[in-house]
Amino acid sequence: MAQRQITVRQAGSPPACRRGRETDCRSAPRACAALILLLVPLSAADTIKLRSANRTLEIPIDRYVAAVVAGEAGVLKSPAARQALAVAARTYAVRMRGRHASEGFDFCDTTHCQRADLDAITPVLQVAADQTSGELLWYNGALAFTPYSRDCGGRTEDAAAVWPEESAPYLRSQSDPYCVRAGTLRWQWVADPAAIVAALLGSQLRAPRHPGQIAIAERTPSGRARTLLLSGDGESVRISAGSFHAAIGRRLGWNTIQSERYQIDGLVFQGLGSGHGVGLCQRGAGQMGAEGRNYREILAFYYPGASLGPTSRGIAWQRLGGDSMTLLTTQPDRDGDILALSEKLIGPLARRTGWPVPPNIEIRVYPALDAFRDATGEPGWVAAHTDGRRIHLQPAALLRARGALDGLLRHELLHVLMEAQAAPDLPVWFREGLVGYLDHPGASSQSATPADSQLRQTADPAEARRAYAEALGAVAALVNRYGERTVLGWVRTGLPADVTKAMASRPATKSK
Repeated sequence: MAQRQITVRQAGSPPACRRGRETDCRSAPRACAALILLLVPLSAADTIKLRSANRTLEIPIDRYVAAVVAGEAGVLKSPAARQALAVAARTYAVRMRGRHASEGFDFCDTTHCQRADLDAITPVLQVAADQTSGELLWYNGALAFTPYSRDCGGRTEDAAAVWPEESAPYLRSQSDPYCVRAGTLRWQWVADPAAIVAALLGSQLRAPRHPGQIAIAERTPSGRARTLLLSGDGESVRISAGSFHAAIGRRLGWNTIQSERYQIDGLVFQGLGSGHGVGLCQRGAGQMGAEGRNYREILAFYYPGASLGPTSRGIAWQRLGGDSMTLLTTQPDRDGDILALSEKLIGPLARRTGWPVPPNIEIRVYPALDAFRDATGEPGWVAAHTDGRRIHLQPAALLRARGALDGLLRHELLHVLMEAQAAPDLPVWFREGLVGYLDHPGASSQSATPADSQLRQTADPAEARRAYAEALGAVAALVNRYGERTVLGWVRTGLPADVTKAMASRPATKSK
């Protein structure tokens, strides 16, 4: 299970900013759509596109979850274990959606993604999905990585041993007494030298011509094989246990070597368990359910430290203090420069506008896109959200990747300065247009005035960009006529009646 990639593209300049839907413009939060994010995670109410039997089906996510429980563990007898697996499968789907986006669907129905068997769904399995509908696992504000296997052999594996990029505190190797009590699978395979050579060469791997012995050269933290040494007739070849397993599986069947938890005597493999062993162990989960544990307890055992809920949970904020503001982040070593940059920007902005720096400015840098969306209610294409003196930012890594961080901070700090001075009845289009103008003083004026509904809507990023460009053009026209200092003064006093009347008479653009 590889992580889903997020594709990012930057919107046109100037950034389109949006005010929230509240009627009180003074307190209404506003946000900046400086980035468009594609392939954002789906909510639990969405559908997914599943490729099955050479056709693509669009089905509700809970139907997909039931199909995964059927395909991966349809024999589970414990309702609690089925519910726990449903949550793990749903979390994986939400986090990894779009794995096959380039092919026009989200997931295949094989174990490459999650094995999903729509035809094997029973009422009992659908109930497991429905009873946990919307529930996901989170860690530090981001969706957790939730792999699972059939049988851990009595000890789960460290995620980093299988996926180096997925080192997570909630996926560390640990003893699993429940799997042991359930009677973990014991298996044996007597290897045939010729079959080994054929399998390795067939996967374009090196092999001794006549392997007579296989030894485990290195083990993972859980005791599983990491590296093997194949020797015979004076030849020795080192190979990763995973590559060896895959080559044998392709040639001789995936039940030949059932896990990397084994001992080798010559060419005789004696092993425990089935699968990679990371995360939830289905056999152990079934035993936990049989012993009266509920699905929450099962998930807490196999993903310790992860939080269960419909939205991001458990953000471990760390606070950094500056002269005029504070920064909340989960990565102070990486994000501390944001505080320094904001302190550097705020003074010149205050002098340019004549607006004093308000006390207690707070900047929150969220660890994941999901956490930002949950906290602000914004769609994925909105990069920042400012309410009053608090600025909410999407993960800094996303903003830095597009070179958008500096400009976005400047824009949001202008909003903080303005909102601290703004008259209660100051129109939304004026607030947004003025900040846009201060960001881009050379913008050309235009006659259209956008409607508030266009500035507040969250469904159409293209319409939002048009509306903010029009608000900027309208303010630029006012500056051309009355002068910048006069227009800036209206922030405190409100727009003069004649200006309000004149702007209201100008043609307004219409929503699509």
